[in-house]
Amino acid sequence: MGEYSHILVGVDLTEESRKVAKRACALARAYEAKLSCLHVVEPLSLAYGGDVPMDLSTIQEQIQETAKSHLAEFANLLNIPPENQHLIFGRPETEIHSLADQIEVDLIVVGSHGRQGLALLFGSTANGVLHGAKCDVLAVRV
Repeated sequence: MGEYSHILVGVDLTEESRKVAKRACALARAYEAKLSCLHVVEPLSLAYGGDVPMDLSTIQEQIQETAKSHLAEFANLLNIPPENQHLIFGRPETEIHSLADQIEVDLIVVGSHGRQGLALLFGSTANGVLHGAKCDVLAVRV
């Protein structure tokens, strides 16, 4: 395993994220690496196939505000400064890859539910991150 200088931990801000973040923190300490965290909020239009009969912008703003304060709380527990906290709208895999390139990380840490069978084929975020990343990816089983 090579040296890591910048680690990005992708969190969904659930209880399980703590385990993932702890692993990322331990690695950051071991390698004396910079640690950044990212939470991706999926637009409601994506979740509902874009065919929603009402204006979701107010709800979306509330979701963003809530996510912002939860991310700040979460990051403060990990001693991650505000400039290394990222809240982005979009598809998690795409946004994680994009940010990882942009801020030049050499390790992405994400949680994985260790799904099997069809669930493994169709989707988890960890699987999506793994298959498009230009750097190492650590999937922490949660």
